[in-house]
Amino acid sequence: MAKPDNRADNVEHLQQHIQDTIENLREGEEYLNEFSSEISSEERNQIEEKNDRRRDSIQAFREEVKDEAAHQRSEE
Repeated sequence: MAKPDNRADNVEHLQQHIQDTIENLREGEEYLNEFSSEISSEERNQIEEKNDRRRDSIQAFREEVKDEAAHQRSEE
């Protein structure tokens, strides 16, 4: 038997994902600032591309938070 869909804490989980992703983005930027002269252009590009994906993920998470919050309000 399938578990019922419990979305009560989805917003909190999404917000934690946002915070974790922001922290990873900052760490990537700090690494580039500190070591950009010591790393290969390939590694620099990989980190920059990963940070671009992180920015996209943050935006998607924020949209999902809005959707979840609206869903929770509609169920009250």
